[in-house]
Amino acid sequence: MSAIRYELIKTCKQSGARLGILHTPHGSIETPIFMPVGTQATVKAMTPEELKEIGSQIILSNTYHLYMRPGHELVKEAGGLHKFMNWDKPILTDSGGFQVFSLGPLRKITEEGVTFKSHLDGSKHFISPEKAMEIQNALGSDIMMAFDECAPYPADREYVKNSLERTTRWLQRCKDAHKNTENQALFGIIQGGMYKDLREQSAKEVTAIDLPGYAIGGLSVGEPKPLMYEVLEYTTPLMPVDKPRYLMGVGSPDDLIEGVIRGVDMFDCVLPTRIARNGTAMTSQGKVVVRNAAYAKDFTPLDPECDCYCCKNYTKAYIRHLVKANEILAARLITTHNLRFLLKLMEQVRQAIREDRLLDFREEFFTKYGYEL
Repeated sequence: MSAIRYELIKTCKQSGARLGILHTPHGSIETPIFMPVGTQATVKAMTPEELKEIGSQIILSNTYHLYMRPGHELVKEAGGLHKFMNWDKPILTDSGGFQVFSLGPLRKITEEGVTFKSHLDGSKHFISPEKAMEIQNALGSDIMMAFDECAPYPADREYVKNSLERTTRWLQRCKDAHKNTENQALFGIIQGGMYKDLREQSAKEVTAIDLPGYAIGGLSVGEPKPLMYEVLEYTTPLMPVDKPRYLMGVGSPDDLIEGVIRGVDMFDCVLPTRIARNGTAMTSQGKVVVRNAAYAKDFTPLDPECDCYCCKNYTKAYIRHLVKANEILAARLITTHNLRFLLKLMEQVRQAIREDRLLDFREEFFTKYGYEL
């Protein structure tokens, strides 16, 4: 019996967009969905109550960071990640692969796994597919990601081919090592870089291993957006219709809409929280860099169309003052707004799918936001 079950409600008549419900041990999630990222068992600047208030249905946490600090054994002792961070809704944990591979010269890849030096203190560590499963089983997330290699962009064909084949072998090892299939679902990750035939090979190999869901990795790593959309266009049709499809590390408003149109159900990204800490807001009229002098005497909300706590109570002038004064409240308010903006966008996207008008919605949104179609 799988820990999760995906229920396809309908497909948009205008596109390949899907409306669904993902049933998990910690509640059901309406898809398509954006997942706020809580790297270190916290979505930066937000309490769990605030996350629920803005409509977060599921959050993501990071295996690598929690393994490094405070350690998965400690989290397990605390009763698992849900209890440790006081979040009773679903959690997805990534495998730590992306973080380990982004360490560059600090890591060494072999068939067995990856040896790397800690970004915290330089100490030496080793993560294998089996170790990634051990860590995630201890964390107790609802959805666990397989340990994979995310090939860089650009990368030559031979490297990408060897990398995706190793990812498939590692996936089988992850499945064999997974100890809690009744409560935790393992997702496989399709790689293959920007090569169509390699994406096809990876999709075929990965989906041949029967799992509750599948992800598309290795995108949004520096490639041009049209290329990412092209890869999505020929990859999602190769994925099972009755299982969730997750596009990793993507979170700008245009990418969310374009991804949904191409049949993706789940997204995550640090973008909304990261730019919030730099004084930038996502709004229905486009990006607002609120630290700019232009907003010094602007007594209007960040986004007049937003229903979040920040927009109901504060002005751009006040938030700019907080940013300039390095006040913690600036990050809290803009983070609240940015996450609510994306979660509300996904609510609107789901409604547009229900009404078979997602392409019309995209046109309206892009015109308003200043994106080119």
